[in-house]
Amino acid sequence: MRRGFALFAGVAPEIIRASAREAEALGYSSFWVNHPGSIDGLAALAPAARETGRIELGIGVIPLQTRGPKSIEEGVRAHTLPLLRLLLGVGSANPGALERVREGVAALRAAVPTRLIVAALGPQMSRLAGEIGDGVLFNWLTPDHARRSAEWVRAGAAAVGRQPPALFAYVRIAIGPAAGDRLAEEGARYANIPVYAGHFARMGARPVETAIAVQTPDAVLPALSKWDEAVDEVVLRAITGNETLDEYLTLVRAARP
Repeated sequence: MRRGFALFAGVAPEIIRASAREAEALGYSSFWVNHPGSIDGLAALAPAARETGRIELGIGVIPLQTRGPKSIEEGVRAHTLPLLRLLLGVGSANPGALERVREGVAALRAAVPTRLIVAALGPQMSRLAGEIGDGVLFNWLTPDHARRSAEWVRAGAAAVGRQPPALFAYVRIAIGPAAGDRLAEEGARYANIPVYAGHFARMGARPVETAIAVQTPDAVLPALSKWDEAVDEVVLRAITGNETLDEYLTLVRAARP
């Protein structure tokens, strides 16, 4: 199972640069940022692209209900993101999510020669990701639910006679009590979003039960072992107590492949 490392796009550029450089040196397969609200994830990923030469670069994910394919294409090209290394994640909220993602992926595929990753929570979007995506990105889920979701993806791929896409899962990781508190706060925010509330209910798990929350760095790898063979790549989404560079580097080193 491959490993990726992910940061909040709003952290300081020097943290993005140093974390991406360290992740590449340690043998991670991918380095990701998100695309939250008014923060442009494509712009945030650009320093990582300039700092690295081999590691895949993911954006997880751009909401198609607020940013259309043409704007996404322009952003990719404006920030000269390397297309051969780029994992371009897109998704959509309801209503109309399935149609919007299907049309958005088709438009991007015609415009940007890179791999397109579809964000999926439930069975319908997972099947659609299996039909049209180069990869699927799961979020806030347990290893057991990841395996169940993978079956939905494979069913979608089989329905159109194609090989299943790569399976990625965002797994939040926190070391120490302060980071654990931040993780709990973030989980509570997501649990108040209706689509995620439904997701947690369907899964039968609380947000914190999907994460790796430990007290010391040496506890990370044993906790991570429960994800073996659940997906193709676990993307470790860093949660820190104080957002210092030392904290991020401790995380990326503790979970090294």
